[in-house]
Amino acid sequence: MRETVVGADWQAWQNSWDRQQEWYLPDREERFRVMLDMVEALVGPAPRVLDLACGTGSISDRLLRRFPGAESVGVDLDPALLAIAEGYFADEPRGRFVRADLKDPHWTSQLPHRSYDAVLTATALHWLHTEDLRGLYGQLGTLVRDGGVFMNADHMPEPSTPRINAAERAFRHARRDAAKAAGAVDWAEWWQLAAADPRLAEPTAERFAIYGEHADGDTPSVGWHAKVLREAGFAEARTVWASPSDALVLALK
Repeated sequence: MRETVVGADWQAWQNSWDRQQEWYLPDREERFRVMLDMVEALVGPAPRVLDLACGTGSISDRLLRRFPGAESVGVDLDPALLAIAEGYFADEPRGRFVRADLKDPHWTSQLPHRSYDAVLTATALHWLHTEDLRGLYGQLGTLVRDGGVFMNADHMPEPSTPRINAAERAFRHARRDAAKAAGAVDWAEWWQLAAADPRLAEPTAERFAIYGEHADGDTPSVGWHAKVLREAGFAEARTVWASPSDALVLALK
């Protein structure tokens, strides 16, 4: 039986987004846990965080529930996902959201703070091409305070292992197909549900006018990310978590 969330409250939309993302990323919660562990280890339990390309605020949600002293600023361009985030966090004064285009060289001027203890992002920056991502990393080098951290969990395949990559991809897709046959909602179906909700119909149409069906970005390797982050002014950068297809890179200012 397919999911129905049209007309549901913002909590239901947030839960629905999480389930849709977990269909693609069954280890999604584990990467969030490691991300927040590293936040606590390196900048403490009351951080000021920039949730970069935040979507519905999945990172902010887990951050604010784990750390009562935390503050989060989410930034995204997607009007539909931001509508869910703003509705879901409406009664949470520690979380706020800003609409901005990360490809705009002046996007940081829209932020409420000039410095952050941590900038966090997950499964989002692969929408950018490498030169746009290089420019963004240069900007983050000035946003993260000395001693602060940047973390990016995303698709980071290893180009030197094509047979391993192909086998892992085939296994992952077969598992997805089985879950879909059992009723899981995929990306396209989820957006169809969003378009059918009167509160999300207009921002969903605007979202597709901006991005189309899916943005065409790049997925550079872990080594590329670490190298470019060091060039952007971070003192250290390495993987702190990995799955067969994804990795969480941490850069320390």
